[in-house]
Amino acid sequence: MKNILLVCAAGMSTSMLVNKMEKAAGAKEEEIKIAATSGGDIKKYIKDADVLLLGPQVSYLKDDYAKQYGGSDGIPVEVINSIDYGTMNGEKVLDWALDLIK
Repeated sequence: MKNILLVCAAGMSTSMLVNKMEKAAGAKEEEIKIAATSGGDIKKYIKDADVLLLGPQVSYLKDDYAKQYGGSDGIPVEVINSIDYGTMNGEKVLDWALDLIK
């Protein structure tokens, strides 16, 4: 199973994107778990994550999270493209996340 974690300021807008991503994941032949949270709750979910995607509104946290959770032994930490985020393009964000995991 692949685990994708999305983080935004309050976890609300990413929840909408998660719904779109889950619909796209239904067409895939692999098990994918997608979760959204606020930055304050990241420690509850990060241990299971294979990739950490940040909403554009919290892009300033990328360096901090990359130091904490990324690096050679960690997971990919990236900021979601603002156009894909704004249009809630769940399929494109999902495909990108899966590419980052590989």
